[in-house]
Formats: sequence, structure tokens, C-alpha cells
Amino acid sequence: MKFNPKILVIISFIIFSCNAQNAKDVKTIEAKDFAEKIAETPNAQILDVRTPEEFSGSHLDNAININWLGNSFVTDVEKIDKTKPVFVYCKSGGRSQNAVNKLEELGFKNIYQLQGGILKWDAAGLSKPSDKVSGMSVQEYNKLVNADKKTLINFYAEWCAPCKKMAPYLAKMQKEENENVVIIRLDADKNKTLMDALKISELPTLFVYEKGAIKWKHSGYISEEDLRKQIQ
Repeated sequence: MKFNPKILVIISFIIFSCNAQNAKDVKTIEAKDFAEKIAETPNAQILDVRTPEEFSGSHLDNAININWLGNSFVTDVEKIDKTKPVFVYCKSGGRSQNAVNKLEELGFKNIYQLQGGILKWDAAGLSKPSDKVSGMSVQEYNKLVNADKKTLINFYAEWCAPCKKMAPYLAKMQKEENENVVIIRLDADKNKTLMDALKISELPTLFVYEKGAIKWKHSGYISEEDLRKQIQ
């Protein structure tokens, strides 16, 4: 039986066509690139996957809110046009990555994710300036860290996995170290003014102050042992 070259050409064409149809364009990009891409996309579909409470506090212009942690994410995103680009963000990037994975499963092929979430967006100076104080004021914060004792400030969020992991031992340290250091935990979602002023772009973030001066700063998870070393 002779091999027909035409068959190989047809098979190759079919495989190429299927791959082309299934090709997905998913990009995680920095805040400024994210903003530029939105600006150059007519009627951009912007998807905020945070909670309604977070969304009501502040959000990108023209964004729609579909809560990744809610019960109707899949049903709600099916209403979005899969043939057009969709721009996805959350607070710091964790929930948006899960959402992007689900969007891929559902057949969305042109997805842009905001790297580092709205925290990086704010840190890049892309949020609209506001005179409204959200949470503790800078003046109140400065007074707080000007204590005679060392002061450890922990910025956290309820949805932040590393923050949850650190919470038990921080609570323990608050009791055990209260004679030497003041340990204060501040909810990032309730203190946007401070988040902006201190240019905090990751959670958890910790500061150690001595008489108002920053002696140490750390972003991300840290073990109890390593943290105790910083307040000795």
C-alpha cells in the first residue's frame, strides 16, 4: 500500500487548525501595562473578583464585580463575551489567578491579569487621588509609632492566607512581649489611606519602629522565630 503525501498534508492541516482554535492568550502584566492595555481596548471588559465590600470601597473605572469567593462565579462570568479581551484583578493576585484559571477552563482565550492586584495598582500611583481618609489617618499613625517602646505594625487582610497563618502566633506575641514591644495589627482593607501613604503593595507587611523611625520592614510570610529576632 502506497503512502499518499496528500493525506499527511490534510492531517497536519487539521492538527494545526485545532491547535489554533484552542490557543489561549493569557498574560499577567504590571500595573502600568495593564492600564495602557485597558485604555487602548474599546469597551474593555474589566473584571474585579474581590468581595462586594472591597469593590464598594474602590475599584477600577468601568469594572464589574463578580466575587471569586461567591457561589455564582461561573454563572455570572458566562454573561461576559468570551471572544473579547477580559481584564482581571483582585487585591494582591491570589484570587485573580484562580479566576483566570477558571476562565481558561470556560473557554476565554484573551485574558490579562493585573500582577500584584490593586495593591500594585495603588503603589504605582494609578488610583484617583482622594482627600477622604479611609481608616486611620497618617497623623494618628505617626503618633502611634512614636511610642517609647518598640512598635511592631502588622498590615494584614482577612482573605490573605499568609496573614491567617501568622495570626495565632502574633496574638501570642502580643501577650508575651507586651512589656518590651507594642504589637498592632491593622486591617489593610479598612486602612486604605495608610496603605497608600506607606506605599504597601504586598500583604502581610510588617514594620518595626523605634521612636517613630522605621528600623525594619518585611513583606510576605515570616516565621515566629524570625520575627521574634527583629524585636529583641
